[in-house]
Amino acid sequence: MSAARHDLAAAGAHLASLGLSPGSSGNVSIREDDRILITPTGADLAAIDAGNLTVLALDGTHLDGPRPSKEFPLHTAFYRRDPATRAVIHLHSRHAAALSCRPAWSERSALPPLTPYFLMRVGQTPLLPYAPPGDVQQAADLEQLPFAFRAALLQNHGPVVAGPALATAVDAAVELEETAALLLTLGTLPARVLTEEEARAMADKYGMPWSGREPVS
Repeated sequence: MSAARHDLAAAGAHLASLGLSPGSSGNVSIREDDRILITPTGADLAAIDAGNLTVLALDGTHLDGPRPSKEFPLHTAFYRRDPATRAVIHLHSRHAAALSCRPAWSERSALPPLTPYFLMRVGQTPLLPYAPPGDVQQAADLEQLPFAFRAALLQNHGPVVAGPALATAVDAAVELEETAALLLTLGTLPARVLTEEEARAMADKYGMPWSGREPVS
């Protein structure tokens, strides 16, 4: 059995242990060459069977294993839009899902640059308009957004993050949830966010996408 299968199962268990995957919600995938390993539909991330994962082609064709999570189009969209992507995580984590029900901070990021760690590990995170879970058009819209990003919030739904490695994607998912929790804790209280110069400097240092409040061209 490949190391990628064991790594995916371990990542799912870790995210579930943090309380970021209630019930059978959430799905995780990892790219192996020209194939994608993804958790099956209805899988509990706390107890993923590494030997019973779904295998997809990059175009979403089902190659082997059980029926994939209905959210698989989001995963394949991330892999196609950026060849450097090696892992994708979609969660229903409480605070990020709650934040997805609020208006976006800017056209390119639902969250402001609240902490340096958000810029280091997540970067700009667009808010995608509501669509039913598994909606193919929403995934197509994500794939075609004309600016760089490694994470998105699905309106009234939750976060989806991508990374050049599974560990990077896990860190991004955790940091996105923490930033959302901080924002909700602050509520309407006055809060300082990083200045444009501070945010760009941090994002550039760590190679993360950040456009501030620039409009979509």
